Parts: sequence; C-alpha cells; structure tokens
Amino acid sequence: MTMAAVIESRTAQAPARQLPSGIARIDIVSDLAAAEPIWRALETSDHVSTPYQRFDLLGAWQRDVGAREQAVPFIVIARDAEQRPLLLLPLALRRAFGVRVATFMGGKHTTFNMPLMDRDFAARASAGDLDALLAGLRDHGGADVLALFQQPKHWRDLDNPFARWPHQPSVNDCPVLLMPQGAAPTALLSNSFRKRLKSKEKKLQALPGYRYVVASRDDEIAELLDWFFLTKPVRMAEQKLPNVFAEPGIEAFVRHACMAKLGCGHRVIEIHALRCDDEIIALFAGVADGARFSMMFNTYTLSENARWSPGLILMRSIIDHYAREDFRALDLGIGSDSYKRMFCKDDEPIFDSFVPFTARGRAAAAAMGAVGRAKHAVKHSPALFRLAQRLRGALQPRTAAAASDAKAED
Repeated sequence: MTMAAVIESRTAQAPARQLPSGIARIDIVSDLAAAEPIWRALETSDHVSTPYQRFDLLGAWQRDVGAREQAVPFIVIARDAEQRPLLLLPLALRRAFGVRVATFMGGKHTTFNMPLMDRDFAARASAGDLDALLAGLRDHGGADVLALFQQPKHWRDLDNPFARWPHQPSVNDCPVLLMPQGAAPTALLSNSFRKRLKSKEKKLQALPGYRYVVASRDDEIAELLDWFFLTKPVRMAEQKLPNVFAEPGIEAFVRHACMAKLGCGHRVIEIHALRCDDEIIALFAGVADGARFSMMFNTYTLSENARWSPGLILMRSIIDHYAREDFRALDLGIGSDSYKRMFCKDDEPIFDSFVPFTARGRAAAAAMGAVGRAKHAVKHSPALFRLAQRLRGALQPRTAAAASDAKAED
C-alpha cells in the first residue's frame, strides 16, 4: 500500500471526538485537489497567511519537486463545531532516517512557513487550541515527528500561534527593511548610499535601451528565466556553492510558479530586472502580498557591466517600487550576505519547532534540534563561520570548467 493510501485510510478510521478550545475536527488530506477549495478560501485578505503558502506556489512545488522526492501531501485542516475551516497546515510527509517526518511544503525555497488561518482564530488561539491540534495529529498516527522550520514569530499585525510550542531560533536570521506608512522612497536608504548607486548607474544608463522592468508577459518571463538558469550556476560555482537549482524538478517548479497568475493579475513569483537592448544585467525574483516583498532568488550579468554593482542598483529600484505601492516591509531572504545589511537593518525573528509523536519521533526531534542549535552557533560566531567556510572550500573544490569561466571573467 502506498503512503498516500495509508494516510487516507487512517483518516477514515480515526475516531471522531470533540476537541476543546474551538477546534472540533481535524482532517488530514493527501490530495491537493481535495484541499484546494479550502486552501484558496483561506488565502483571501480576511485571513492570515504568507505568500509562500499560496496554493499555486506549493502546488507547483509538490508536483515538480515533492513527488520526485517521494514526499506525500499531508495537509492538516482544523474546523470548528460548525465545520468552518479555522486553519490549514500545508505539510508534506516523507521518510528520513527511519522515521516519518512531516514538514512544510516548499523545502529550502520558502523563506517563511506558517499555517493559513482564519483571522479571528489566529488572534484568539490559545494554548488549548494548539494542544487540540497536536492531539488530533497524534491520534491520526501518520507522522512520527513534526519538523517545522523558519516560522516567523509575527506576520503583519498578528503573533504566530505556533510560537506557543517549544521552539528554538532558526539557523539563519532574516534581515528585513521596515517601511513605515507614508515613507518616501528616499527616506528608506541613506542619501550617501543613493549617491554612490546613482554614480554607478550612470555607467549603465549609457547602454542602449537601459531600463528597470517588472516582468508581466509570458514571453518576457520565459526569456528572463532562460537567462537566469544559464547564469546562476556560474555564479554559484564561483562561490563554491552547490547549485540547488540543478536539483530534480526545481527548474520546472520555478518556471510554473513564475508563470502562474493570481486573481489580481500579478504573478505568484514576481520577476524584477535591469536590462538593456543587448543583455539582461540583473534579476531579482520574489513573492509579494500587498504589504511585503520577499526575495527568493537573484543573479547578475557575467559581462563587464557587473563592475557597476547592478544587483545593488536593482535592489534600490525594487525598494522604490514597493514604497510607491505603500508596502510595509521588504526582505532579501535568510542569510548573512553583506549586501543584505546594506538595505535591511532589522531582523525578522524566525524559529523552528520539532514536535515528536512517537518514541522514534522523540529521538529524531532531539537530533534535529541539536543539529539546528549547532548550525545556529556556527552562523553566529565569526570565528566558527570562517572555519566552516574554509572547510567547505576544501571539501567542494571548483570544477575545472567553473574555474576557467571565473578566470575568464576576471
């Protein structure tokens, strides 16, 4: 019997019981199509969710990536006594190290992970609600452990109820730029920084057809992605980093999500770029929800125009764009890259939770928590981080082709 069939069977056999604190029923669904109506209903503006948990984004990830990794949808739906959906938790179930691990869909390609929630429920959710949710998951018996990574402590104006569970800081921080209501774009970056970028941009402005674009047409999006998937591997090789975009299904997932349209007409993943008539100069892509933009991936040209810091110029243009749209925040994804601190002076508190349901799950939760704490310590100790970088460089030497390309660019 497949894992999906086991999930459906156990859901049907799970004993019905009235759960406390407003949650009356919990269903586990392993079919994206079956979950879609409730999922989309919880994406509307009177509910709470991040753009990383949209159905069109995670559905594309599950079809193109999750299925290849033998991850099965494990979608948790909590309802009240009147059968109104209160919460949808978009998880995927997989086997790892001999245990069944339920974790957020999206893998390493989602910066923030949260359930989709009814706003009133999110605002009043108590410890009893969270206990009820865990009790329903434990009774279901499908997973040994929940491994919930990169959860924001707050989203928009609400606290994340899952912060009530035991948790620890995520491995990486997420630098964020807060954008006060009514703030002029020029107030978000220092005048001296803007002047430096303006001076560099004059070199690019001399290129025929130089412009900043937010891609809207299918052919334009396809062209930008074709360039990205050729350029990004070279940039990652230069940094001696593994090319995560070469993993099975990732390119298809990115392309499908960038092409998918929201009801408002915008794309699920929005692509911003600097270009001229002869070349694409820089690209940043991310998700937006009307109040916040979160960057997912980026790269910049391999030509001599790279010397003029096109990535920084593009980031300034993106900030100005969303300031005019009256957004409240912008982040560049998790990580300690120095360019992020040029724009983002604050940190978004994010946390991980490892919740066991079985004896095997307790051992796995303890191990995952220990690994996370060790990585966090390395990331936040300059000496340990430098040592880790040297070790990574020694263990992952450049390929001859990457070294040759990098030398040619120099």
